[in-house]
Formats: sequence, structure tokens, C-alpha cells
Amino acid sequence: MTIYLDNAATSFPKPEEVYRAVDDYQRHVGAAAGRGGYRATRTAETLVDRARRNVARLFGTTPSRIIFTLNGTDSLNLALHGFLRAGDHVVATSLEHNSVLRPLAWLREHRGIAVSVVPVREDGRLSCDDIRREIVSSTRLICMTHASNVTGVVQPIAEVGEMCRQQGVRLLVDAAQTAGHLAIDLANLPIDMLACPGHKGLLGPLGTGVLFLSDEMDDLVEPVRLGGTGTHSEDEAPPLAAPTRYEAGNLNVPGLAGLAASVDWLLARDAGELHRHERALREELASNLSGIPGVTVFHADRPETVGVLSFEVNGYGPQEVAAILDENFDIACRAGFHCAPRVHQALGTFDRGGTVRFSVGPFSQPEHVHSAVDAVRQLAAG
Repeated sequence: MTIYLDNAATSFPKPEEVYRAVDDYQRHVGAAAGRGGYRATRTAETLVDRARRNVARLFGTTPSRIIFTLNGTDSLNLALHGFLRAGDHVVATSLEHNSVLRPLAWLREHRGIAVSVVPVREDGRLSCDDIRREIVSSTRLICMTHASNVTGVVQPIAEVGEMCRQQGVRLLVDAAQTAGHLAIDLANLPIDMLACPGHKGLLGPLGTGVLFLSDEMDDLVEPVRLGGTGTHSEDEAPPLAAPTRYEAGNLNVPGLAGLAASVDWLLARDAGELHRHERALREELASNLSGIPGVTVFHADRPETVGVLSFEVNGYGPQEVAAILDENFDIACRAGFHCAPRVHQALGTFDRGGTVRFSVGPFSQPEHVHSAVDAVRQLAAG
């Protein structure tokens, strides 16, 4: 049986309830949500509402603040393209995923947005002071990841959020590696926008994403996709209220049925216990891999991390390591730049093609870690 250590890309396996929810929708419902008054459409709408309520409860906010998108990338693009205007200045960081870096590069070239990128420090953490120093009079947004998808190091979003409040700047958080892994209470965190996929730590199907907008952001974020919403169909203008304002076109109802079930599963468990389980597995990976001659582990000893760990093996490229682990040991992991090239520039792994990444999830077990460490040990020994 395959040992799956690529949960930072997409979680696997999913809770059984997720498979049942998707299958039940496909077999017994099949209709679009909000596109008719017959029983199946009402059932589909109930599934979407349940997913929205569950995600809102998990994040400590109200359902109207939760917008459903195609994935985390779609959420980030809605936030960036919908909020930023010509002449705005954005502060991003060297930890960002290409889902942030590429939209910002496009906006810089085509819309006249100015972008500053704050480097990560040697310990893998961003400094609030470094971010503050980049703020100028035209700065309108700070965009930062909650945890690196390369090293797993958790970043000081609460501290940065408080600084943003003091400076009158908005904060967009990419929670792709923390949603579902860490407790996120948006009622008490100074965050204006938070984006995440549904298929990673939230344990839902691919094709689902979430964007949280605080109350104040409704008047500041424009929709970027317009079309049918199933409401106010007599008007050519889109609805004014969130979340419908941002959800033109049919929603992925089978995916959201699965997301409702996966978040139910998370809500029935202790978030702290799930995080401790994943942290313990990461720490075991880090300590054991660090002891293998020829293996370099990046930020192995950071106290605040999610279950993501990167390493390299002397004499092997990262893609070669991943291929050997897959073919010879039936271990699934990720290799390369992980869509975060600036992190590898900071780590010094850019010219070597990036890193190998192990990432655990709630269904990962100690025996999976032991097998992975043993496989790397054999590989490093030649």
C-alpha cells in the first residue's frame, strides 16, 4: 500500500463521510443549487448552505462572510484582482506561493500596482518590523502566507494583523497550509481577507475553495466573474450582497457536499489534538532525517510548524529522490520548487532544483514516518 506523504498538495485519504456525501449527491440529487424550485434544487441549495455554515463555524465567523470559489488560487485571485487598483502598493513576502506572486506580477505590469517583497529571515520566520519598514503612503495591502508550504514554519499573522490595523492597511492571509491544521478564529484575528483551498487541510474534494471577507471588505472588493447567480435575475447588475455577489455561475455542488462532510468531521474533533498529532510526526521525521549522513533538513527545529518538511540528499536531485521513493518504496511525496521559487532562493536550493517535501495529515501514522526515514536512509547510503 502506498505511503502518502503529499498532504500539503492535497489531503489523502479523505474521511469516509466525504466519499459518501459526493456519491450521494451524484446518484440522488444531481441538480444545480439555486436554479429552480423543485425538490432536487432545494436539496442542492441545502448542501451548499450546510457547507457554508460548517466552514463559518470552523473559522469563527458568520456564513455570509464565506465565499466559495474553485480552489485556493481562485480565492487569492478574487481577493487581489477584486481589491487592488492602479497606483496601489502591496507588500508581499518571499514565502509566497505563485498563486500570489503571479497575480501580483500581472497586476504590476498591467494595472500599475507597485509590489515590495519582504525577505524571510534565516530562522524561517518573517519579521513584523521588516514588513512595517516597507509600508509607504500608497500601501493598501499586506499579503502573507500563514505557513510556508516548503518548510512548514508558521508565520506571525496576529502580530502583523495588529500592525496593519495601526497603519490602516488591509491584510490578506493565504491559509493553504493551515486551514484545518491550526485553529483559526476570525472573530478574534485582525484579518481582512483569508483564502484557502477545500482539498488540503479542510479534507474536502478538489475543485473547492474558500475566501473570507470581513464586513468592511464588501464595499472594497469588486467581483471578477459576472453571470447568473440564480437571484435578482431581472437585473443586469450583479447582486450587491456577499456571498452571492462573488459566486457567479454554478457552484461545484458535489464538491461542496463533500466539503460539508469533511468540515463536519473536523468540527467533531479537537483541533489542537489534530495539530499535535501532525507536529509529532513532523518532529520525528525531522530528527531522524537530520541524523542521516548526506541529508540536509530545512528548519528542522522550529517550534511553530505544521506537518510540512523539506530536505535534500547529497548527490541526488529532488526529482530523482522522489522518483526512487515512489518506484522502489511506494512512497508518494513532492519534489521541486513547490510553486514557491523565492523560498528556494532563500534556502539556497534554487540552483539545485528545489527540495524533496514530506507532508503529513490526520491519517498519517508513525509507521509511515518510520518507513519513509528508512527509505531515505537506504537511498543516502547508496
